[in-house]
Amino acid sequence: VFINQIREKIGVMFGSPETQPGGRALKFYASIRMDIRRQDAIKQGTESLGVRTKVKVVKNKLAPPHREAEFDMIYGEGISKAGTVLDAGVEQSIIEKSGTWYTYKNERIGQGRENAKKWLQENPATLADLEAKIREAIGLRPAGPIK
Repeated sequence: VFINQIREKIGVMFGSPETQPGGRALKFYASIRMDIRRQDAIKQGTESLGVRTKVKVVKNKLAPPHREAEFDMIYGEGISKAGTVLDAGVEQSIIEKSGTWYTYKNERIGQGRENAKKWLQENPATLADLEAKIREAIGLRPAGPIK
């Protein structure tokens, strides 16, 4: 696993002005390359709770490349499961979003994304039910213990 930084080339008229220090060897020899960028800060009042992160698969020799994902990374917790399930539920039309309200099974679960995430965290049975429905909708096997 290599972690590198991005620098900007001066005077580039076409193509990407971004470059990586250390030459081109890592670009050629890496099996998977991901571009990970911070989108927004997740705040509650003035306190910073985490960041919204966007990941693009730039190169992948092992699976289809050019996939993208967005998720919340909460400090001290990691990737927010409730946030990921909420986003996937809206994407698969399992959770309805109208304006800022989120609705599941004709029950309003929260006004605003953070309130809906909090509600899902407080109701783990509903979170597990939602996850099972999302996995079924996208064709994944049910979550269970790893064997």
